[in-house]
Amino acid sequence: MLNRRSLRIKVMQSLFALQQCKEANYELCLEKINEAFLPDLNSMEVQDKPLLNAQKKKAAKLFESTFAKHETSVDHEDAKIKKVVNECFVFYSKQTKKDTDFFRKNLVSEVEKIYDRYIEVLKLVPAFAELAAADKKVSHKNFVNNAWIKGLVESEALNKDALKLGRHWQDKPERVKVWFRDVIRQENEYLNYLDKKSPTLEDQKKFINHLYKKVILGKTVINDFFEEEVLRWAEDKDIVKGMVEKTIKSFDPEAKTPLTLHTLSINWDDDKAFIENLYDTTASLDVKYKELIANNTRNWEVDRLPLTDRVILEMAIAELLIFPNIPVKVSMNEYIELAKNYSTPNSRQFINGILDVIAKELKDAGTLKKSGRGLIDNK
Repeated sequence: MLNRRSLRIKVMQSLFALQQCKEANYELCLEKINEAFLPDLNSMEVQDKPLLNAQKKKAAKLFESTFAKHETSVDHEDAKIKKVVNECFVFYSKQTKKDTDFFRKNLVSEVEKIYDRYIEVLKLVPAFAELAAADKKVSHKNFVNNAWIKGLVESEALNKDALKLGRHWQDKPERVKVWFRDVIRQENEYLNYLDKKSPTLEDQKKFINHLYKKVILGKTVINDFFEEEVLRWAEDKDIVKGMVEKTIKSFDPEAKTPLTLHTLSINWDDDKAFIENLYDTTASLDVKYKELIANNTRNWEVDRLPLTDRVILEMAIAELLIFPNIPVKVSMNEYIELAKNYSTPNSRQFINGILDVIAKELKDAGTLKKSGRGLIDNK
């Protein structure tokens, strides 16, 4: 099941990709300036190359300095320089808005697709069971009759969602056959399980847990498939694995009740609002807060910070500002952990120090407005 840390990771990844696009857009603007002042080879007039080169340098310098001041237009006595630079700012603005909207939309859909992967992983075992039942050379009775596998096979909810989401394995029969032949049937635990005379319910449960955790989601070609198919599988797998474990744990074969699927989120509307607000606020973070980072990075220029650190610091500030019910210490600890797991070896200590100072400055300025649970550590 999703937790807020998982959601923060998703937002961080989207903002990281957005920032890379912004940097690419900036470079494209400089390329456009360069192209605008190239000699026109089709012109019948003599081209003044020294003048064009001088204009190019002035335009590039003007664009860079204006951009650094967070301004979006220029005035210049040279009409061509003014026109080219302002066209670049319009291009940058439009392209960045397009990228921002894309990653925002993609952020939500990528989180929602984790449920699809959960269904896809669950459905793989019934697909193996179908092959096992059709095998006339070896008896797979213990596998086919496993109470949890039968629960998966007979689950109307699972079959319905698999069909609706297109997360069945009917379109990949050869792949499933190869996995069953080369992975499942060669697995020692599987062979030992088949040899048991009469597996107890505990044996059956232990086996199905092993099959999902160590084989399907372990270090095998099956997991490799998901790594190739899913861009963020490294993070998504832990969520999917947790949901699968809860599904197995909550099923009681003796209760004669259908297997229960688990939701991705207890309250998806709240979680969706959380990631959208965090993304939107960070993506459009006011310049004064970015300057707050720059002012507290001591001898570092903010542009020289690792991109991940910059994104983490901006996210932390955004969260401190817009979520009154989240305590300051909770937010700080979460982003320190993000730095620990996703940035450089020294980032955790660095982020900790910077956030400590920034949180105090925001509090002293009266900018932090906490309420309810958010007041727990604001004494």
